[in-house]
Amino acid sequence: MVSMASSTTFFTPLHNFNQARTNSIPSISLPFVKSSIPSSKSPFFQHGFSQPTSFDFPKAVLKSRSFSVNARAVTDKSIYDFTVKDIDEKDVPLSKFKGKVLLIVNVASRCGLTSSNYTELSHLYENFKDKGLEVLAFPCNQFGMQEPGSNEEIKKFACTRFKAEFPIFDKVDVNGPFTAPVYQFLKSSSGGFFGDLVKWNFEKFLVDKNGKVVERYPPTTSPFQIEKDIQKLLAA
Repeated sequence: MVSMASSTTFFTPLHNFNQARTNSIPSISLPFVKSSIPSSKSPFFQHGFSQPTSFDFPKAVLKSRSFSVNARAVTDKSIYDFTVKDIDEKDVPLSKFKGKVLLIVNVASRCGLTSSNYTELSHLYENFKDKGLEVLAFPCNQFGMQEPGSNEEIKKFACTRFKAEFPIFDKVDVNGPFTAPVYQFLKSSSGGFFGDLVKWNFEKFLVDKNGKVVERYPPTTSPFQIEKDIQKLLAA
């Protein structure tokens, strides 16, 4: 069995390590995927290697809260400068969403966070789509190999099981050498606690009506917890 130890770094954000040792409380390790981890497009992931789908994000590590964006890379670009492929592999210029508030999420079908996130994302979209919200879902297989299916399988899963009506796009890499350009932009527009890496399935980026990233949320932040932030942007 291939060990994940060579491709992950472990530390405990939001907790003081020395204090944890003093109180005899075991620290909880958070896998932070290095950029050197093989892409889901690489032969390493495409020829018989698999990870158990039970390997999941340690929910106890991160508080369910948002982190305000710290724009480290000053850029004149906006989300509207990018074109992506939808789940049917047709080109979609993101400029079609000009003037709307966007919630962008990297999704997976076999994650412990899948059911709650898809359910809540569908409710948010239903409640606010007529007021200017778009949820953009990007399947990604880089975390625990939890999105292994084809585009057609992903589409059927999301639309049949969770009645998802929001746009779902082509499977992408969000970290590493094959990172999709739109995710390069999203990550370079935000920093602080997160740095340059997407940490797990269902990390979320909130984009305002001008195409700029204004908030970034950890995977454990539920879509319903973002509702007030969405309403503020919609009202702006």
